[in-house]
Amino acid sequence: MLVAAVEEERFTRTKYETGFPHGSIRYCLDAAGVSSADIDHVGVSGNPLSNLLRKAWFALATPSGRKLVRQRGEPVAQLRVKKALAASLGLEPRELRAKVHMVEHHLAHMSSAFFVSPFERAAVASLDGFGDMVSTMWGVGQGTRLRVEGEVNFPHSLGMFYLGFTQYLGFNRYGDEYKVMGLASYGEPEYIEGMREVLRHPGGLAFELDMRCFRHAREIQPMVWKGGPAKLGPVWDEGLVRRFGPVRSGPEEPVDERHRNVASSMQRRLEEVELAMLRSLHEQTGLDALCLAGGVALNCVVNGQIRRETGFRDVFIQPAAYDGGTSLGAAAYVYHHRLGFPRRYVMDNAYLGPDFAVSWCRNALDGPGLAYQRMEDHDLVERTAAALAEGKIVGWFQGRMEFGPRALGNRSILADPRRAEMKDVLNARIKHREPFRPFAPSVLEEATSDWFEDDYPSPFMLLTYDVKKGRRDEIPAPTHVDGTGRLQTVRREQNPLYYDLIRAFGRMTGVPVLLNTSFNENEPICCTPEEAVDTFRRTHMDVLVLGPFYVEKP
Repeated sequence: MLVAAVEEERFTRTKYETGFPHGSIRYCLDAAGVSSADIDHVGVSGNPLSNLLRKAWFALATPSGRKLVRQRGEPVAQLRVKKALAASLGLEPRELRAKVHMVEHHLAHMSSAFFVSPFERAAVASLDGFGDMVSTMWGVGQGTRLRVEGEVNFPHSLGMFYLGFTQYLGFNRYGDEYKVMGLASYGEPEYIEGMREVLRHPGGLAFELDMRCFRHAREIQPMVWKGGPAKLGPVWDEGLVRRFGPVRSGPEEPVDERHRNVASSMQRRLEEVELAMLRSLHEQTGLDALCLAGGVALNCVVNGQIRRETGFRDVFIQPAAYDGGTSLGAAAYVYHHRLGFPRRYVMDNAYLGPDFAVSWCRNALDGPGLAYQRMEDHDLVERTAAALAEGKIVGWFQGRMEFGPRALGNRSILADPRRAEMKDVLNARIKHREPFRPFAPSVLEEATSDWFEDDYPSPFMLLTYDVKKGRRDEIPAPTHVDGTGRLQTVRREQNPLYYDLIRAFGRMTGVPVLLNTSFNENEPICCTPEEAVDTFRRTHMDVLVLGPFYVEKP
């Protein structure tokens, strides 16, 4: 049973925090009601002994790669983890009796998808940047076992292909790939032939990068903060400049037609290669169900095509498919594959993070002296739905925080999808981000087929579907320029209050859809009531619904 999951960035407020997760560990133990004495096993993503010869070669062949020599084997890594874990719990290392298991990076990714999926048997794939010198791994999951059937090794990587172009296009912050995915819809695949030379697909599940275009095989690029969002040194090389023209210098340089077309071509090539690989995986396994993980699995544009293009009829991608979710995978791998415990849990929702008492919410409002009304659920839903129908922008903070990068109705900013201007208003006045970035539609699951060309459930906002042509003018705000929407389907059993809000809005307007974006402003998603109140006060939101409390700006 998965009891709690949260990323450390939500506590430290440093996006993509890579330090030891002291706060997350304490929260998870508190949520489970257990103490350090109750811990028997600890799963950790990453195993220094995996692909050891390949790691040693890279360490000796590249100056910066020599840092890998400092990884002195699994026993040392286990000791470091145990020491840090004990420190989190206020213990001496000798007092912590738990056994530490180091789980290879992609096994952790694959486990994070399969072991919490609804499938007894499925094809499983991890498509990522790198981990333990592997970029891609695939196999079959059955019951409590995972069988690896193949992998693609360093330096060839779909994740590095996308990252290199993300940086080439001037998006230099760590995790900016999703910006390029949005930008790609504004261009045409003018450079697709060049992309096919940069990323080659000889067949099956193999692929190769033209390493004249990338430098990660020669040097490790460290992640740096310098007081702001994390950045990674460049992984692109001059081969990209020779093929596609000058690099965009950064966010200050305007995005032009060439940039849009490069983004479109690169996204198209990723789609071609990934879908071809998954067709091969379907043919090899003969299975109808697919579990997908890794950073590339967050590319919802590709994900939305899998059922139509590959032969797989069912797809499961857990909400934290990127490296943050390997914590879940490492624990699941130890529990099921190594210890043999049966599977009884299916990840049907992502509400696994902290929640806060009503008194805490009240105190967060009283501190700055905000006027508020406390309401019962029915009245709260009706009042909020009416405000949304009037064009007001609502900060919606309820229950347990979501696990993963998407706000799914508990830490969300909501708006009326019928108002075309809402996209520009939110980007400019609240989110303060690029105007080409799309927003997501949240739709009642049973109404999905009325608004989208596919109605396969998408509870984690990881699938993009075409909005029905006759409906695009009815929900212009979350409909992207190419006529698609990265939708979240909502079933009442998953989130009763959010479901009721969408349904009430639908009853008032005839549109059972809300525009949904994360409750933040260029920072990690709000975790605490105080952070929600602060974001509400400093942005142009009109309404804050904090637990049972309704606040409206004059």
